[in-house]
Amino acid sequence: MSREPRRPRCAPLIPRARAGRAQRAVLVLLALCAGALLLAGQPLVPTARSLALHFATLQAGELLKGACYLAEEIFHLDSRHHGSFWRALSSCFPPHWHGPMLLVCGSAYVALFGDGQQLGLHLILASLCQLLILALGLRKPSAVEMSEMSERSKQNVAHGLAWSFYVGYLKIVLPRVKKSMEEFSRANPNLPACRKTWKLHILIPLSCDIYDDLEKADSNIQYVTELTETILARAGIKKRVYKHSLYAITDEENQLWHCAVEYATPLQTLYAMSQDECAAFSREERLEQAKLFYRTLEEILRGSKECGDTYRLIAYEEPEEAESHFLSREIVWHLRQEHHEEISVQEQSHPPSPSTALDSAELNLQISVSDLPQPLRTDGF
Repeated sequence: MSREPRRPRCAPLIPRARAGRAQRAVLVLLALCAGALLLAGQPLVPTARSLALHFATLQAGELLKGACYLAEEIFHLDSRHHGSFWRALSSCFPPHWHGPMLLVCGSAYVALFGDGQQLGLHLILASLCQLLILALGLRKPSAVEMSEMSERSKQNVAHGLAWSFYVGYLKIVLPRVKKSMEEFSRANPNLPACRKTWKLHILIPLSCDIYDDLEKADSNIQYVTELTETILARAGIKKRVYKHSLYAITDEENQLWHCAVEYATPLQTLYAMSQDECAAFSREERLEQAKLFYRTLEEILRGSKECGDTYRLIAYEEPEEAESHFLSREIVWHLRQEHHEEISVQEQSHPPSPSTALDSAELNLQISVSDLPQPLRTDGF
């Protein structure tokens, strides 16, 4: 029984999609506040009046914020809203219930308090406070809110890069990888073949620092040859060529492993953006986007039928202290994992044969000495 290779270090932490725990926390806190209000034993009418006033204040604040945005958007009707004022209006006030909610809360307050002038004074003071908050910039969304909004709307940089990488490259080349590796294996029968490693190994350094020459990145990685080219007409380019490089990787025991390996090229874009002042892309944002790129690409490929079992994503964080053979060890670890998976599949598909030595007391066979069929029973039946 083969033993699964042990990973030499911790794998990089890739964030999972947020699971809506913040919304559940809101419901829990809402229940606690309602319980505290009931335990306080306040009279119903003053409590309802205060709630109506607070709701009216919040809706007035949202309407004022939308009005401030509208003051800017009316100057961009043609370029941003196709010349439609109503489109700009709906963009500045996305939830259409702010106005009706303000009307309902105001009516409830007047019905409970019986003084419309008092409500007007409260709304003026509330509007003053809301505008002061907007002017001081105290209502900006937090970094977590912005991150969640960009992930939910699928509008972050990493999402676009991952889809571009898949549609423009991986979806074309991955279905042909195994055939190219099989052709190489037939042409080189002396090399050990492990079908589980007949994949495109895609390197995803979270630092986004990519070497154009893998041999310079690690001396234990040596170029062998090019696999069979794929030539297609693509986006007006006649005979566009897609190809992969095959490398021989030496492990700690001087054993050679052969595989097709390359970097995820969109990471170069992330790295270049972090170096360009025009992009306003910090190192922390680059790291976050690299992790989201890995997660998004993994989700896309997992749902792709034509690309199944044709790739291996290798995400890693480079150590703080430079190691000359870190990259080769990382790739070899994944190759050993694939080799281990193939052995496990073979063991499951070829279970050990059960013992054929049965006790004669349990099974007594009567064998005919004649070539012709003979009855097994001796009583003539």
